Amino acid sequence: MNKVRVGIIGLGSWGSCHLEAFHSMPQVEVVAVCDRNEERVKQLAERYSVPHAYSRSEELLERTDIDLVSIATFEHEHFGPAIAALKSGKHVLVEKPISTKLEEAAAMARTAEEHGKFIFAGHLLRFEPRYADIYNAIHSGRIGAPQSMFLKRGRTKGMFRTYKRTHTVFELTVHDLDIAIWYAGSRVKSVKAYGKAVNDDVVPDILWSCLQFENGTIAFLHSNWMTPDEAGIVMNDAAEIIGTEGTAQFANSGSNLQLWDSRGRTSPDYFIHHTLNGSSFGVLREQLTYISACVANGTKPEYTSFDDAVHGIAVAEAIIRSCASGQEERPQA
Repeated sequence: MNKVRVGIIGLGSWGSCHLEAFHSMPQVEVVAVCDRNEERVKQLAERYSVPHAYSRSEELLERTDIDLVSIATFEHEHFGPAIAALKSGKHVLVEKPISTKLEEAAAMARTAEEHGKFIFAGHLLRFEPRYADIYNAIHSGRIGAPQSMFLKRGRTKGMFRTYKRTHTVFELTVHDLDIAIWYAGSRVKSVKAYGKAVNDDVVPDILWSCLQFENGTIAFLHSNWMTPDEAGIVMNDAAEIIGTEGTAQFANSGSNLQLWDSRGRTSPDYFIHHTLNGSSFGVLREQLTYISACVANGTKPEYTSFDDAVHGIAVAEAIIRSCASGQEERPQA
């Protein structure tokens, strides 16, 4: 099998994780990378032996030797490179949120269809073993069809200082929106949401959302940026899915490795992305392995769903409207 040739646009903290993961995959060749920070892109290209480095995405997209473009820019900058990449004949992975505007998300889906290319949403929790096992338990009948769902995502106050650039629903809740839509196997009918700004009045650092699905499933999603940095717990997540035949649940706040030293206690995450002995492992790599296989084999993705991601953006917009109006809102698509 020929290697999948990849170009990466955006080399911030998460884009560089994409580079690490792709670089460790024998079935992939990273052909080119791009970031507006010229010094950073040159350093990373040299570190990972990437032959071509650019500071303008247009230059990368002009290349004809790239099969898949991975877009990990700022949240509001996904649309332009994604459309241009699809029109230039490349498959595209768009990091979450795929957009902060529903019309842009829908246009990406249309453009991919028109040009016969795959477009993938970076909702990697579908590849996280705990979330994936719950999905399997639903569809095997072990816990049955979901009746009630609770999904929580907690992050540190320090992270909020960086990510408040984007509304909490797009930065944190978007993960659980995709999981809830995936588990329910249905579309959201209505939303009632509550946001509370505690440490900054730009966006809410506490957000509660109640979703009612067309098939009758109810989901409560809770996202917050309230964990003290000193607690040493970067990811404070939980899930409880109550089905017709049983319940699945987990919480990760106390289940990971803990390191105690002069700096305090830290609890590193090993599920999402970790490097060890020069190699990368975790959910990100699993997701990229699946995407690369789809591209290499010309197999339409079934396990992931860009249509679900577009619907998630419609629900996210309804959540924002509900917070503002104090009323129940309906997704526009």
